[in-house]
Amino acid sequence: MSDQNRSDELTHATKLDPKHRGELAELAFMRKAANLGFAVAKPWGDSDRYDVVVRFEKTFWRVQIKSVLGKASRRKHYRLCTRDWQKKSYSPKDIDFLVGYVFAEELWYVFPVHVVANQTVICLCPGSKKSRLEKYREAWDLMRVSSESRIAPACSACVFCASPATCPGSSAEPTPSAGAEAPIAE
Repeated sequence: MSDQNRSDELTHATKLDPKHRGELAELAFMRKAANLGFAVAKPWGDSDRYDVVVRFEKTFWRVQIKSVLGKASRRKHYRLCTRDWQKKSYSPKDIDFLVGYVFAEELWYVFPVHVVANQTVICLCPGSKKSRLEKYREAWDLMRVSSESRIAPACSACVFCASPATCPGSSAEPTPSAGAEAPIAE
């Protein structure tokens, strides 16, 4: 997208209420995913906890899309809300991926649900070498993995995790988190 088009989109997005801005982000996602070769479907209605379904080969993924306009004053990062309008966080029962869109920079973050599960906000610092979340920036290939190979039984070949303790498909006990209300910090 040209700088002028991006500026126009951002200007337009700032004038929208959150519901319409979310719909604009969903449209941007569908265009981006389709351009990357994914099949994209929009479920009828708003009853499900996911916004779109993305297909890669024979695998279907439930995707929730969230967006952020810009950084709050005096912040060096973008705060992406990772819960629904009822303030409920997402779990693997609800979605497979949460995709975040940063309007101001036209950047996408593709998070497997276990990264954002039980979180209410995550902090994004595009380009930061310290950020543990940067590996998810434009990580569209995570959705190019079939569901069968996504999680290995012993986590030795899991494409998402560094250890069995962080693998959503592992039987290892998860490491305790700082709490559901604490945002993922850089």
